[in-house]
Amino acid sequence: MESARTTRRFRPSRPAPTGADAPTAATGRSLTPVSRVLRLCLHALLFGLLALAAGRAVTGSAPGAGWVVAACALLAVLYVAGVRAPVVHRSPGAGALWLAGLGAAWAGLLVVSPDGLWIAFPLYFLELHLLRLRWGVAAVALTACAAIAGFLGHSSTVTPGAFLGPLIGGAVAVATVLGYQALYRESERRRELIEELITTRAELAAAERGAGILAERERLAREIHDTLAQGLSSIQLLLRAAERSLGEAPPQAGRDADEVRDAGGGRDAGGDDEGRAAALGHIARAREAAQDNLAEARRFVRALSPPDLEHGSLAAALERLCVGAPGVRARFSPSGSPTELPTPYEVALLRIAQSALANVVRHAGAGRAEITLTFMDASVTLDIVDDGRGFDPAATGGGGDGGGFGLPAMRSRAETLGGTFTVESAPGQGTAVAVTLPLPVEAPR
Repeated sequence: MESARTTRRFRPSRPAPTGADAPTAATGRSLTPVSRVLRLCLHALLFGLLALAAGRAVTGSAPGAGWVVAACALLAVLYVAGVRAPVVHRSPGAGALWLAGLGAAWAGLLVVSPDGLWIAFPLYFLELHLLRLRWGVAAVALTACAAIAGFLGHSSTVTPGAFLGPLIGGAVAVATVLGYQALYRESERRRELIEELITTRAELAAAERGAGILAERERLAREIHDTLAQGLSSIQLLLRAAERSLGEAPPQAGRDADEVRDAGGGRDAGGDDEGRAAALGHIARAREAAQDNLAEARRFVRALSPPDLEHGSLAAALERLCVGAPGVRARFSPSGSPTELPTPYEVALLRIAQSALANVVRHAGAGRAEITLTFMDASVTLDIVDDGRGFDPAATGGGGDGGGFGLPAMRSRAETLGGTFTVESAPGQGTAVAVTLPLPVEAPR
């Protein structure tokens, strides 16, 4: 077993909007400069071709010039109305209806003027933009056929250009739209990757801050326990010894006091007893102050304990750990008479259990795991056993699969507190991890 590196799965990239999805996606976010320029170019192309057709009809004194100008104006009005109507961009049905109106107006223009053929090219892009891809391609093909029919209706000669022009224009429009969609998908993947990296970096920074805070809290708890609390306990022991020494009045000391009083002409030696009583009072108050400060130090240590230990005992934290283990049936079993452990002991045992169970979930492929906390007269033992695939501790140098840092970190925690750490495992036979910590000797009160 070993602690595996945490990997993050990137969410799947959103597909590029095609057809009717494209306007919705475009209106969902502010247009990029490229999209805005492309739209402006499409508007300019359509209005420029309409102006050209109307201008040629008026300046050329062609018959039916009024009808040509009216058809161009109707087409322009319909186009502006659809561009400014939000429902056209939100609803595929509304977009298809708008295209049908434009197509009808364009067909009328084709009937009265051969110059209406030029309007087919911007219509290609509108159809591919508003309709789904398969329907857009079909609409482009139908528009090309209408353009060819319109040209043949106004021309007495048939040339290859009459067929190739609209067809090549439609093919170029389809290829352009498909290329744009490919670029859009690539741009979306890069955008989402950048967002994912930014999010991951923020989460990593937050995790590092959290880990640093927890590590500092544990360090302070250990320092307070190992220095301040132990020093106050020693002060209590010394004061208790001094109190015991002053409280005992040896017989020889009483005889010496009588001789001194007789030699001094009956001077009372009760002053020595009063001094001893005052000293005992001072010592008692000093012991009380030391006891109060020791209790305060222990409260500080408990307040600096990990969050898992803030709302219950070590046994309760281990029970919650087993209940929340994903992918494995974990069970916790206490044994013996529970004893209140110092906070560094509880922190070490909890961290070891968390690391060992994480290895079971990630690497062991186990179906069951059991954590046992055993209290004995002079020690406390934590056992983590699983029925997974196991490994050869000798082959990995005791570091688990791949020589990771999980087991060495557990061993270091145990040995720091004067305990022992053992691993028993074999390929195909599961793994057993055992930690034994000696119970601290309580100072007499």
